[in-house]
Amino acid sequence: MTPIVGVFGGSFNPPHVSHVLALAILHTRFPIERILVVPAFQHPFAKSLAPYEDRVKMCELAMGWIPGVEISRVEEELGGESRTLRTLEHLRSQHPSSALRFVMGADLVLESSKWYGFDRIAAIAPPIVLGRVGISYPGAPAPVLPAISSTEVRTRLAAGDIDGLEELVPANVIAYAREKNLYV
Repeated sequence: MTPIVGVFGGSFNPPHVSHVLALAILHTRFPIERILVVPAFQHPFAKSLAPYEDRVKMCELAMGWIPGVEISRVEEELGGESRTLRTLEHLRSQHPSSALRFVMGADLVLESSKWYGFDRIAAIAPPIVLGRVGISYPGAPAPVLPAISSTEVRTRLAAGDIDGLEELVPANVIAYAREKNLYV
């Protein structure tokens, strides 16, 4: 059987509990050997992000402890604006004997028409779409992930409103973000 490598990209600004749960769901529902968590180096839609090094560290804190998960710096190695297609083409060349699967939330399916080369992305790494509470459209998968807004998390961190935030974000990520004064 061909080993399967899941590719889970995102801003991870910051990583939260839905990201962690997505990895657990992938391991329990799909025969995936490894999951590469790929923080965006430079957002293609010019969104403001915390520094790359900090987002990588927060991903390591939130998800790096999970067996079979690797925090990948491939987009830093490629440099410039992060494009999923370019990243997957590079990973295909690095893992020629593995089948790639692109992991995405159901909310991103609605935005896929804006992505560069989404048809090619789907051909290189057929998507695994994970349903999210509050996201519904014809053919959408059943919700398995809670609706957590990174924007809300950043706003609450900036305001110092951390009561109950540990239900949404791993405690070590909250501590790191506060120590580094991210999102203030």
